[in-house]
Amino acid sequence: MAKTEKGKISVETENLFPIIKKWLYSEHDIFLRELISNAYDAITKLKRLKSLSQYKGKTDKRLINVSIDKPKKTITVSDNGIGMTADEVKKYINQIAFSGAKDFLEKYEKDNKDSQIVGHFGLGFFSAYMVSDSVEIKTLSFKENAEPVAWQCDGNVDFQISKGDRKDIGTDVILHVNKDSEDFLDEAKIKDLVKRYSNFLPVEIQVNGKKANEQTALWNNAPSKTKEKEYNDFYKKLFPYSEDPLFHVHLSVDYPFNLKGILYFPKIKKELDITTKGRLKLFCNNVFVSDNIIDIIPQYLHLLQGVIDSPDIPLNISRSFLQNDPKVQKIGRHIAAKIADKLKQIYKKDKKKYEEYWQHVNPFVKFAALSEEKFYEKVKDIILFKTTENEHITLDEYKEKNKKLKDKVLYTSNQEEQVFYINKAKAEGYTVLVLDSPIDNHFMQHLEMKNSPLSFMRVDSDFHEEPKPTKDDKNKDGEKENPDEKKMTSLFQNNLNMKELQVKLKELNSSASAMITQSEHMRRFSEMSRMMQGQPGNAGLMQNHTLVLNKKNPVIQKLLKESGSPEKDKQFSNICKNIYDLALLQQNNLKGGRLDDFIKRTTKIIEKDIK
Repeated sequence: MAKTEKGKISVETENLFPIIKKWLYSEHDIFLRELISNAYDAITKLKRLKSLSQYKGKTDKRLINVSIDKPKKTITVSDNGIGMTADEVKKYINQIAFSGAKDFLEKYEKDNKDSQIVGHFGLGFFSAYMVSDSVEIKTLSFKENAEPVAWQCDGNVDFQISKGDRKDIGTDVILHVNKDSEDFLDEAKIKDLVKRYSNFLPVEIQVNGKKANEQTALWNNAPSKTKEKEYNDFYKKLFPYSEDPLFHVHLSVDYPFNLKGILYFPKIKKELDITTKGRLKLFCNNVFVSDNIIDIIPQYLHLLQGVIDSPDIPLNISRSFLQNDPKVQKIGRHIAAKIADKLKQIYKKDKKKYEEYWQHVNPFVKFAALSEEKFYEKVKDIILFKTTENEHITLDEYKEKNKKLKDKVLYTSNQEEQVFYINKAKAEGYTVLVLDSPIDNHFMQHLEMKNSPLSFMRVDSDFHEEPKPTKDDKNKDGEKENPDEKKMTSLFQNNLNMKELQVKLKELNSSASAMITQSEHMRRFSEMSRMMQGQPGNAGLMQNHTLVLNKKNPVIQKLLKESGSPEKDKQFSNICKNIYDLALLQQNNLKGGRLDDFIKRTTKIIEKDIK
């Protein structure tokens, strides 16, 4: 090629128009939303011109009517708004993607941030062709001495425009419904679509002459002037079969973005996945856009229910999907901050009520705190922890009550399975927290990172402080030597055939002969490894655990007194096995062949006692 060439890409209208008709919107029922939105814009424009004294005519009741004629197979959307001249029809209808709304905004609404005009893309009208073989427009402009206009197009690039016969200002859009879309000729279906998409437009919408929409959007009201009953009634309208929500947050922001809405916090059942999507409805200037708004708000807010209305959220031409945008991210962060503020407000005003809410909101708060640093900083002082005594306390309150533990926090992940250890800890004067939800493992690690050297330790871990060994009584591993402990270690390692088993002697506040503890760090690591391999968290025998023998127990005292020789040690084989298996049973970890052997040994003991 000799030189660089420049030019314009050629677009054949004949090829483009069928694509627009078929693929412009993902759902064909959106045609009614688009035509009603255009009609509403026409009414809003006329109202604005009246306020600017550029329209001197009558101000009759403004309304939109959708009429259905089954025999003729037509749907007509009528308004008594601004209307159009022949030149405006050519400009706004015949030019694909030329937005009349945008043109009007640039001319009359430059400084009006509260404009309620909906349309921006200039493509909504063509949605009519998704359900129609042909479309007619009958319109009369508000302008003085304007003549009525009639326009007709059979779904190709050829149109006809002529003098019309409309007497009153406004516009009729008449759809000649195609064979595949005749289900839209059902009045009940059209009423449902009006309620779905245009229920809260502040203009009366009729279907065959009967009012079909609510008109009042509660989120546009001032929060200070809205009663609790109004919020609850509105929630029931949005979600008629739902339980009452816990509380709501009313959003009203003008800067740096426009955002209004009402968010409701539903009651969360414990088994509910906190990443489950709620039912948040997105509106743009009171027109329903989508209930699939995963790009607007952070994932941890997906379970909220309610309404968000913002003209600042960028949409693609179908208005059904959302694009990532810095403004959208700011909106998400603002919503999160408002939720945090509401939680703090409830906590300060009525802590008892907050504690009642906590069983529902705690998975959300934990997930949000893990996901958003600013959210965590806002709520860190109002995070509650349930105790085994069914009380709720903060982390600071826990540390104050358990000073002997220093920077340790005891918790249980299963109150039933770990009851022995819970009772032991309580007997020693410690409080045990209940952290038994799937998110708690991650949340504990997050808190440990944020509050170092804080350490969460499961109640069956070896959480006691060990006395520091002297230089003279350390073994090869640097641990303190104890003759009795050494003796018991040899006894149990040989009889259990577990050469790596660690054995310790302690005075336990329990009648049990022994218990098993495990390093918190090693237990978490082992559980994580098993989960990564697709195994349950407690699969198989615990690794790197310690058998703690109770010095106060008569059986252990007898073993200490009489063991020591190879002959005697062999006689205690079954006793050692039973002591170890009972300790495993406390952990709900006595399974498989070991459980079967334990049952057989125990049965023999029972039979011997009967004889």
